[in-house]
Amino acid sequence: MKLVSYERNGQASFGAVVGEDGVVDLRQALGGRYADLQALIAADAVAEAASAVQGQAAEFRLGDVTLLPVIPHPGKIWCCGLNYGEHVRETNREVTEQPTFFLRVADSQVGHDQAIIAPPESTQVDYEAEIAVVIGKPGRRIAEADVAQHIAGYACYNDGSIRDWQKHTSQWVPGKNFWRTGGFGPWMVTADEIPFGTVMRLQTVLNGQVLQDATTEMMIHSIAKQIAYVSTIAPLQPGDVIVTGTPGGVGARRSPPVWMKAGDVCEIVVDKIGTLRNPIAAEG
Repeated sequence: MKLVSYERNGQASFGAVVGEDGVVDLRQALGGRYADLQALIAADAVAEAASAVQGQAAEFRLGDVTLLPVIPHPGKIWCCGLNYGEHVRETNREVTEQPTFFLRVADSQVGHDQAIIAPPESTQVDYEAEIAVVIGKPGRRIAEADVAQHIAGYACYNDGSIRDWQKHTSQWVPGKNFWRTGGFGPWMVTADEIPFGTVMRLQTVLNGQVLQDATTEMMIHSIAKQIAYVSTIAPLQPGDVIVTGTPGGVGARRSPPVWMKAGDVCEIVVDKIGTLRNPIAAEG
């Protein structure tokens, strides 16, 4: 099942995708018992949602709504850096024994078809194709062998980066948290649709050109290790997001560099999930 968060007629809600591009409003279908997708996941009610939409006709089309980030206000967004060998090599770094993590904030994100905003302070707006894992079941110090039961689903993610601000100091956080620079969507594919350990292919396509292309087999630190690691630091809660790393081919490491600019269209394609598309627009 594909689950979306969206805004329609000025009201935020969430729903299930039916058919190619239809939507059933789950908040209404479930009697208003869950305020948003995060609440549905926290209540372990995904199966209930699937039953509620079975056989239901679409109430409206995806094109009739504004898609929001899959989880609009996650409590934590853990992002794994330097997690593909080619990306480590192109950045002239070394593979580390433990995964590298930084945090993003919720308002650094946009949904599918919403514009990634290029700020006036920089011309170095970069793309990063990634797979996001949405946590379904809470846990602390989760063993790698038990990780699968804590995953609600998967989504596409563009860890958009303002590279010069990322390089101001040894801390990456400024360049990773500019307002509305990261794409998250278009939907979450529930974990029952993607068995744990499934190999996924991820790509960045900028203006029709494939610039990143890799599979999850190339990860240095597996999704299981990432979840075990961050859940040791702090308890994971339903709706928390783990962004699992980008492969080689980022714009900053190309010759000459490739930066996203106003008028561009960036797509993150994951074969088992779908395509996250974001135009690029100048701020203001």
